[in-house]
Amino acid sequence: MQYGFVIPGGDARDVADLARSAEQAGWDGVFVAETVWGVDAWVSLTAAAMVTERIRLGTLLSPVSRMRPWKLASETATLDRLSNGRVTLSVGLGALDTGFAEFGEVTDRKTRAALLDEGLDILTGLWRGQPFSYDGTHYQIRPTPFFPPPPPVQQPRIPIWVSAAWPKPISLARALRYDGLLPVVIRDEGARKPTIDEVREMRGYVDRERGEATTFDIVVEGETPGDDIKASRAIVAPWADAGATWWIEALWDAAFDDAKAGEVRLRVEQGPPK
Repeated sequence: MQYGFVIPGGDARDVADLARSAEQAGWDGVFVAETVWGVDAWVSLTAAAMVTERIRLGTLLSPVSRMRPWKLASETATLDRLSNGRVTLSVGLGALDTGFAEFGEVTDRKTRAALLDEGLDILTGLWRGQPFSYDGTHYQIRPTPFFPPPPPVQQPRIPIWVSAAWPKPISLARALRYDGLLPVVIRDEGARKPTIDEVREMRGYVDRERGEATTFDIVVEGETPGDDIKASRAIVAPWADAGATWWIEALWDAAFDDAKAGEVRLRVEQGPPK
């Protein structure tokens, strides 16, 4: 099990400062949200890259449907080179209540899914270098010799974690084409986080579909008490036993509460439950 921390808010300087503290405390990754309007995720992660050496840097998550895929390809590849191969890109449809309608972004779920699929095709194609062309429903690209950048450090690609709905086969098939699963459970009563038993089912499904020899992350979120390592380990251990490979410490309720900034810093400094 590896341990990441979502930095729930703050400016780029705050993200860099917390990322440095997280690396010193032993966390394996720091992650930031990529919002429709707000502090830029990639500027924040670049600031973090400049003051760290080991910790992974990523988004939770990037809604590809409202982005120009070639811009996202440029940002991720540039940061991957700057950080010497420490980027993880998390993608999904995104939460509509973060401003999609207000800014005129596509809200239809089927269309957003199609844009996500084509966007991922373009991302991975551009990372491989030129010449690259693409003829999709939403995007058409012709090869360009205009200042093609060097490829990312990480090969065959920057790791991509995909948000997917369990047990929806089409959604899961998208995630299985890449490097990790950010699971959400969709049932008749609505969407929710998975249980430990459901993660165990997911691990079995992944191993059957991809083979146990391949590396594939299953990422879960939660909170642990940083002042009680024994209790923290007791919370995380069953998830690891079920097949999860990343635990993300997620204090999302602190995102818009400046009074909780001290709690976030304290939890970062207390370190992961390992």
